[in-house]
Amino acid sequence: MNIGAKIKALRLASDLTQEELANRARLTKGFISQLENRKFQTSISLESLTDILDALGVKLSEFFDDSDEAKVVFKPSQRVPVEGTGASSFELLVPGSTNNLMDPILVRLKPGEALEKRDPHPGEQFGYILKGTVTLVLSKKKYRLTRNSCFYFKSNQPHQILNGDEVEASLLWVTSPPQM
Repeated sequence: MNIGAKIKALRLASDLTQEELANRARLTKGFISQLENRKFQTSISLESLTDILDALGVKLSEFFDDSDEAKVVFKPSQRVPVEGTGASSFELLVPGSTNNLMDPILVRLKPGEALEKRDPHPGEQFGYILKGTVTLVLSKKKYRLTRNSCFYFKSNQPHQILNGDEVEASLLWVTSPPQM
């Protein structure tokens, strides 16, 4: 097994740079680069491998499982948190989904929080409000969505999701193709 190649594939599937993975695993970018490019003078320690796999949301047993069977069920512990989105919680529900046709995301917005405004791009967006109330801004038009409401739109116009309410809101958001 080429451990470096497999780690690189997992990193790319999670849409992470070498530096982002290194930061999450508390390692250096150079270490990740050497590992992925098979320019390692010594073998990787179990501790470093575990740190990398934890950062990728992959268990050691899954990493060494060579079966080609596609993963179907994903537990909450396997979600991949994404920072810097404007939300108090932004989790990719399917690890590596940024390489799929769609990307399901669980978003939690505290009162006053808003996701970053997105410029027009190819694709489609779907959302289902699980809790609270959110405002969807499409170009200059605003839509107020309450629990159990949903939205669907083509991403060919500027858009943003925000919580202008006084309670936390959460939604299931699906982008196609993935935008992270």
